[in-house]
Amino acid sequence: MDKKLEPIVKAVQEKFGATFEEFRDEVHLFVKPEQIVEALTLMRDEQNFELLSALTAVDYYPQEAPRFHVIYQLTSVAKNLSVQIRMPVNGSSPKVPTMTGVYSVGVWRERELLDMFGIEFEGHPDPRRILSPEDMEGHPLRKDFPLGYEEPQFTFNFDEIGSLKPFAKE
Repeated sequence: MDKKLEPIVKAVQEKFGATFEEFRDEVHLFVKPEQIVEALTLMRDEQNFELLSALTAVDYYPQEAPRFHVIYQLTSVAKNLSVQIRMPVNGSSPKVPTMTGVYSVGVWRERELLDMFGIEFEGHPDPRRILSPEDMEGHPLRKDFPLGYEEPQFTFNFDEIGSLKPFAKE
Protein backbone atom coordinates (compact mmCIF):
# COMPACT_ATOMS: atom_id res chain seq x y z
CA MET A 1 0.00 0.00 0.00
CA ASP A 2 1.16 3.51 -0.79
CA LYS A 3 2.52 5.18 2.37
CA LYS A 4 0.34 8.24 1.67
CA LEU A 5 -2.80 6.05 1.78
CA GLU A 6 -2.12 4.44 5.17
CA PRO A 7 -3.42 7.34 7.33
CA ILE A 8 -6.45 7.73 5.07
CA VAL A 9 -7.35 4.04 5.36
CA LYS A 10 -6.81 4.19 9.11
CA ALA A 11 -9.11 7.23 9.44
CA VAL A 12 -11.92 5.51 7.53
CA GLN A 13 -11.46 2.31 9.53
CA GLU A 14 -11.63 4.13 12.85
CA LYS A 15 -14.66 6.24 11.96
CA PHE A 16 -16.77 3.61 10.14
CA GLY A 17 -15.34 0.24 11.15
CA ALA A 18 -14.50 -0.29 7.50
CA THR A 19 -12.49 -3.23 6.29
CA PHE A 20 -10.04 -3.03 3.42
CA GLU A 21 -8.25 -5.20 0.95
CA GLU A 22 -5.40 -4.54 -1.40
CA PHE A 23 -5.46 -6.01 -4.89
CA ARG A 24 -2.83 -5.23 -7.52
CA ASP A 25 -1.72 -2.11 -5.65
CA GLU A 26 -5.29 -0.80 -5.41
CA VAL A 27 -6.91 -0.22 -2.02
CA HIS A 28 -10.57 -1.19 -1.63
CA LEU A 29 -12.41 0.08 1.45
CA PHE A 30 -15.68 -1.65 2.36
CA VAL A 31 -18.41 0.37 4.11
CA LYS A 32 -22.07 -0.30 4.89
CA PRO A 33 -24.81 1.32 2.77
CA GLU A 34 -26.03 3.49 5.64
CA GLN A 35 -22.50 4.92 6.00
CA ILE A 36 -21.75 5.69 2.35
CA VAL A 37 -22.79 9.36 2.29
CA GLU A 38 -20.83 10.16 5.43
CA ALA A 39 -17.80 8.18 4.20
CA LEU A 40 -17.77 9.95 0.84
CA THR A 41 -18.16 13.31 2.56
CA LEU A 42 -15.18 12.51 4.81
CA MET A 43 -13.10 11.49 1.78
CA ARG A 44 -14.00 14.69 -0.08
CA ASP A 45 -13.76 17.22 2.76
CA GLU A 46 -11.05 15.86 5.05
CA GLN A 47 -8.93 13.70 2.75
CA ASN A 48 -9.07 15.85 -0.43
CA PHE A 49 -10.56 13.25 -2.78
CA GLU A 50 -12.26 15.86 -4.92
CA LEU A 51 -13.03 13.67 -7.94
CA LEU A 52 -15.49 10.81 -8.30
CA SER A 53 -13.75 9.30 -11.29
CA ALA A 54 -16.02 6.26 -11.64
CA LEU A 55 -19.18 4.76 -10.21
CA THR A 56 -20.00 1.21 -11.19
CA ALA A 57 -21.19 -2.10 -9.79
CA VAL A 58 -20.33 -5.78 -9.86
CA ASP A 59 -22.95 -8.55 -9.93
CA TYR A 60 -22.02 -11.71 -8.00
CA TYR A 61 -25.11 -13.68 -9.10
CA PRO A 62 -26.20 -16.36 -8.02
CA GLN A 63 -24.93 -15.14 -4.64
CA GLU A 64 -27.67 -13.07 -2.96
CA ALA A 65 -26.01 -11.63 0.13
CA PRO A 66 -24.34 -9.55 -1.11
CA ARG A 67 -25.30 -9.84 -4.74
CA PHE A 68 -23.78 -6.50 -5.76
CA HIS A 69 -20.88 -4.30 -4.86
CA VAL A 70 -21.41 -0.64 -5.71
CA ILE A 71 -17.95 0.78 -6.38
CA TYR A 72 -16.97 4.44 -5.98
CA GLN A 73 -13.56 5.20 -7.51
CA LEU A 74 -12.21 8.34 -5.86
CA THR A 75 -9.21 10.36 -6.99
CA SER A 76 -7.22 13.02 -5.20
CA VAL A 77 -5.58 15.15 -7.86
CA ALA A 78 -3.73 17.18 -5.22
CA LYS A 79 -2.21 14.07 -3.58
CA ASN A 80 -2.00 11.96 -6.75
CA LEU A 81 -3.89 9.11 -5.03
CA SER A 82 -6.75 6.83 -5.94
CA VAL A 83 -8.93 4.61 -3.74
CA GLN A 84 -12.08 2.53 -4.15
CA ILE A 85 -14.93 2.57 -1.70
CA ARG A 86 -17.07 -0.54 -2.10
CA MET A 87 -20.52 -1.00 -0.68
CA PRO A 88 -22.04 -4.53 -0.51
CA VAL A 89 -25.74 -4.58 -1.47
CA ASN A 90 -28.17 -7.50 -1.14
CA GLY A 91 -29.94 -8.73 -4.25
CA SER A 92 -33.47 -9.02 -2.86
CA SER A 93 -34.12 -5.26 -2.88
CA PRO A 94 -31.04 -3.36 -4.02
CA LYS A 95 -31.63 0.09 -2.54
CA VAL A 96 -28.93 2.43 -1.30
CA PRO A 97 -28.84 6.12 -0.34
CA THR A 98 -27.96 8.61 -3.05
CA MET A 99 -24.71 10.52 -2.79
CA THR A 100 -25.60 13.22 -5.29
CA GLY A 101 -25.27 15.84 -2.54
CA VAL A 102 -21.60 14.93 -2.14
CA TYR A 103 -20.53 14.54 -5.78
CA SER A 104 -22.95 16.19 -8.22
CA VAL A 105 -21.69 14.07 -11.13
CA GLY A 106 -23.31 11.15 -9.31
CA VAL A 107 -26.72 12.16 -10.71
CA TRP A 108 -25.84 10.70 -14.11
CA ARG A 109 -23.82 7.77 -12.84
CA GLU A 110 -26.47 6.62 -10.37
CA ARG A 111 -29.05 6.73 -13.18
CA GLU A 112 -26.78 4.46 -15.21
CA LEU A 113 -26.56 1.95 -12.35
CA LEU A 114 -30.34 2.03 -11.95
CA ASP A 115 -30.74 1.35 -15.66
CA MET A 116 -28.05 -1.29 -16.12
CA PHE A 117 -28.14 -3.11 -12.74
CA GLY A 118 -31.50 -2.18 -11.19
CA ILE A 119 -29.89 -0.68 -8.08
CA GLU A 120 -32.17 2.05 -6.74
CA PHE A 121 -30.78 5.18 -5.10
CA GLU A 122 -33.13 6.53 -2.44
CA GLY A 123 -33.46 10.30 -2.58
CA HIS A 124 -32.14 10.58 -6.14
CA PRO A 125 -33.44 13.77 -7.82
CA ASP A 126 -34.21 12.12 -11.22
CA PRO A 127 -34.61 8.32 -10.99
CA ARG A 128 -35.20 7.44 -14.65
CA ARG A 129 -33.49 5.15 -17.11
CA ILE A 130 -30.71 6.87 -19.00
CA LEU A 131 -29.49 4.34 -21.61
CA SER A 132 -32.46 2.02 -22.22
CA PRO A 133 -36.04 2.80 -23.20
CA GLU A 134 -38.39 3.50 -20.28
CA ASP A 135 -40.60 0.51 -21.15
CA MET A 136 -37.71 -1.98 -21.26
CA GLU A 137 -37.95 -4.85 -18.80
CA GLY A 138 -34.88 -6.03 -16.95
CA HIS A 139 -31.39 -4.70 -16.48
CA PRO A 140 -28.78 -5.65 -19.13
CA LEU A 141 -25.67 -5.86 -16.93
CA ARG A 142 -27.18 -8.30 -14.46
CA LYS A 143 -25.81 -11.79 -14.86
CA ASP A 144 -29.30 -13.30 -15.00
CA PHE A 145 -30.39 -11.06 -17.92
CA PRO A 146 -31.23 -13.24 -20.97
CA LEU A 147 -28.61 -12.90 -23.70
CA GLY A 148 -30.78 -13.76 -26.70
CA TYR A 149 -27.90 -14.67 -28.96
CA GLU A 150 -27.92 -16.91 -31.99
CA GLU A 151 -25.78 -20.00 -32.27
CA PRO A 152 -22.98 -19.62 -34.87
CA GLN A 153 -23.63 -21.41 -38.12
CA PHE A 154 -21.13 -24.03 -39.33
CA THR A 155 -21.31 -26.73 -41.99
CA PHE A 156 -22.36 -29.40 -39.47
CA ASN A 157 -25.37 -27.44 -38.16
CA PHE A 158 -26.38 -25.56 -41.32
CA ASP A 159 -29.83 -27.21 -41.63
CA GLU A 160 -30.65 -26.86 -37.91
CA ILE A 161 -29.79 -23.14 -37.84
CA GLY A 162 -31.67 -22.55 -41.11
CA SER A 163 -34.83 -24.17 -39.71
CA LEU A 164 -34.83 -21.76 -36.75
CA LYS A 165 -34.41 -18.56 -38.78
CA PRO A 166 -37.46 -16.55 -39.79
CA PHE A 167 -37.46 -16.11 -43.57
CA ALA A 168 -39.78 -13.94 -45.66
CA LYS A 169 -42.59 -15.90 -47.27
CA GLU A 170 -42.61 -16.12 -51.05
